[in-house]
Parts: sequence; structure tokens; C-alpha cells
Amino acid sequence: MSDSSTWTIGRLLEWTTDYLKQHGSSSPRLDAEVLLAHAHGCERIELYTAFKDEADDVLRQEFRELVKRRAEGSPVAYLVGVREFYSMEFHVNSDVLIPRPETEFVLLQLFDLVKDSNRSEAPLNIADVGTGSGNLACCIAKHLPNVTVLAIDIQEAALQVARQNADQHQVADRIQFIQSDLFAEVDTTQKFDYIVSNPPYIGEGERSTLPDDVVNQEPESALFAGPTGLEILEQLLQQSEERLHSGGWLISELSPIIAQRAKEMAQSGDAYTEASLVDDLAKLPRVLRVRKA
Repeated sequence: MSDSSTWTIGRLLEWTTDYLKQHGSSSPRLDAEVLLAHAHGCERIELYTAFKDEADDVLRQEFRELVKRRAEGSPVAYLVGVREFYSMEFHVNSDVLIPRPETEFVLLQLFDLVKDSNRSEAPLNIADVGTGSGNLACCIAKHLPNVTVLAIDIQEAALQVARQNADQHQVADRIQFIQSDLFAEVDTTQKFDYIVSNPPYIGEGERSTLPDDVVNQEPESALFAGPTGLEILEQLLQQSEERLHSGGWLISELSPIIAQRAKEMAQSGDAYTEASLVDDLAKLPRVLRVRKA
């Protein structure tokens, strides 16, 4: 960023957009706007009324450091420390997977199933397996006021982030957090009406297809399931047989690459009476929902 002429907000955005594009960003303008708004301490939309405002030295220095780290591969969400999910803001850091819009389809399926069951006002017990930042657990507790949620994660560092988000959204009183590898440490007598999950589902063979800022920055244990991508989901299907009430549902995000095989896996035994795939906005199978017999 040369100092040869006045640096306005608009000029900073234009220069940075080109710079990040050259350094491989898939959304350079959005990245530039989010980082500049963070450095400026304002909402992103406020930048549009400040294009002609001069950026002082302090702002430019802070912004320059953020842009440098973004160009080196740090995800924007980690740089600003937050990510929006289902119109709610969540704290994130490198201990947790960055929430993605696709995961909202897990929520939507849960809300539809609860509504169709006419149990929206009834007490419900729900497990969120692999809670990460707690985005699913917090949204569930926020939008279904009569539920209690057990938020499970294998990493204590992730649970610390999830607890922070539960406190922020004032739902901590209805979420219990437990460190566990799936249901291994959960009381065997505890049963659930619904189990939701965004488990690791990427196969090792897909590693080379992922963006560098995903595979090099986000927690590997939250991304990769094993050689095929089905390994964790297979365990989750098996364990959910014992953890769901009769007629209860497991709702899991998955990759379109493994979707059909995952559905066939769910249908291979007698534990589940229904198994279906739900498409995302790109018309790709993104969610598996199965009902216990």
C-alpha cells in the first residue's frame, strides 16, 4: 500500500480486492470488506457511505496486518474472531471448524421434523454430536425454548468456545457440555428425541481438492473422517441406534460424494425405518435423516 496519494476507504477496498485476488482468495471483495470493517470498528454496510473518507495511519496499519495474514492463508473468520450462522454471531478460533451455510440445512430439517410432530411446545432432549463452536446447539436452544441440549465434542478447547457462545446467546442454562468421542462418555441411560451432527466426513482422497486455508488452518480432526469419509458417520449411525427413543431422528450433514453410500448404510439393517437425503441450494445431497424404528 503505497503512500503516494490519499488513501480513502474506497481506494483501500479496491487495492485490497485486487491484492487478495492475486493471492488466491475466492471472495476477495468480501474478504476486504469484512477485514476493513473489523479494523475500522464498524458494520460492513457502513463502509458504503464512507468510500470518500480518508483512512488514517492507525486504521491502515491494522488493516495492512490483517490483509497480510489473509494473503498468507489465514481464514477471515479466524482473523476477525466471529462468523455469522443462522443470523446469529458466533465466536470462532482455530480450535473449531468455521460454521458454513450448508450446516443450516441440518437445523431446518430438525425444525421441520419437530413442527410436523406437533411437539414444538413439548420438552425435548436433543444431542449435538461434534458441537465445535456450538452453533447448532445454541441455535436449537434459542429457537426451541422447551428443549435441553447435550453438546458433545472430543476436544475440550472446542467446548470452551461453545460455552462462550452459549453464554453470549443466553442459552447456557439449557445446554450441557461434555467432552466425549461421540457417545463414549455419555451416560448409557440417556436417550434423545433427536440427534444432530456435523461430523468429520471428508475422505483422505479429497485432501488435495480442498482450499489451502481450509486444509492448513482449520482443525484436521473436524474435517477428515478417514480413508473414505464414512468412518465417523458409520459409528454415529451405530451408536444412535441405542441413543434414540423409538421414532427418534438422527440428522447429519455429509458430503455429496458419500451421500448415497451413507443412505445405503443406514438402510442396511433393521434399526431405522426411514432414511432420506436432503439437497442443499446447489441441489446436492447435503443432509442424511434417518428415523429409528
